[in-house]
Amino acid sequence: MKILFGIQGTGNGHISRAREIVPLLQQYGEVDLLVSGTEAEVSLSQPLKYKMHGFSFVFGKNGGVDKWATFKIMNTRQLWRDMRSLPLKQYDLIINDFEPVSAWACKLQGVPSVSLSHQCSFVSKNTPRPRKWSAAELIFKYYSPTTHHVGFHFERYDDFIHTPVIRSDIRKMETSNLGHYAVYLPAYSDDKLLKYLGQARDAQWQVFSKRTKKPYSVGNVKVFPVNNEAFNTSLASCAGLLTGGGFEGPAEALYLGKKVMMIPMRGQYEQQCNALSASKLGVSVIHSISRDFLNRVNGWLAEDKRIVVDFPDETAQIVDTMIKQYAR
Repeated sequence: MKILFGIQGTGNGHISRAREIVPLLQQYGEVDLLVSGTEAEVSLSQPLKYKMHGFSFVFGKNGGVDKWATFKIMNTRQLWRDMRSLPLKQYDLIINDFEPVSAWACKLQGVPSVSLSHQCSFVSKNTPRPRKWSAAELIFKYYSPTTHHVGFHFERYDDFIHTPVIRSDIRKMETSNLGHYAVYLPAYSDDKLLKYLGQARDAQWQVFSKRTKKPYSVGNVKVFPVNNEAFNTSLASCAGLLTGGGFEGPAEALYLGKKVMMIPMRGQYEQQCNALSASKLGVSVIHSISRDFLNRVNGWLAEDKRIVVDFPDETAQIVDTMIKQYAR
């Protein structure tokens, strides 16, 4: 069997999940990997068959998307050429984790494909959303269209939605509480985080930053370049995680029994949806770093609430079922 796995390269969550899924797929045949996007700091250990520019957004420095930088990196001509030229007939199964080039290539060439992603959970009307409809719903529908769906979310909102993929190295971790708080907020500048976190002097912060190449410290805040192993170590030994509105990071922290506070990106609808779902579990959510930030964070630091989640290890079973159901 020959399998193509298309993976979104914006952010780290898709790549992190793929690190768990790729070895399982390789048990069934030859796997070619395609990654498109420009904003991930982690990488796969397996070689890529295709590395494509794709269609990505760029993180800003003040809690949202850098729209001008995003516009500058767009290359719609290349995107169209890649969609038209990607050779698909050789594959028995094409899997997609919210990756637009392979998804649209399948649609244009009339080839079925399977979405194995968090984003496809929004196909279900049962998946929580803010009350006010957003045009960003069209992104869920058209950014990476597929014929079949296998979704992941914090809860099983529908029969095709599973609980999060928790990586094996996370499941095997020995946890402790050394008192610090891990931070991953890529949509904020280091300066802004230092300004506000430095005022929460009762806490020690370990910030993982997209914008630094070398570790440094300012008062009670230590800043590190993004590194998968270093972040995992910090997460396993922290008192809590302060992060954005992503999916995999909060899910892994909750699995490890850490308290979590989420700050979803401004104008990023998916992150707003994720934060809403997480809040239903009891996760603390604030929507910006502004004047009341310090009071909200100090309140979170003082609370001793732990959220118990049930994220069983079902990834191998999910992959096996997908192979048997959708491979040609």
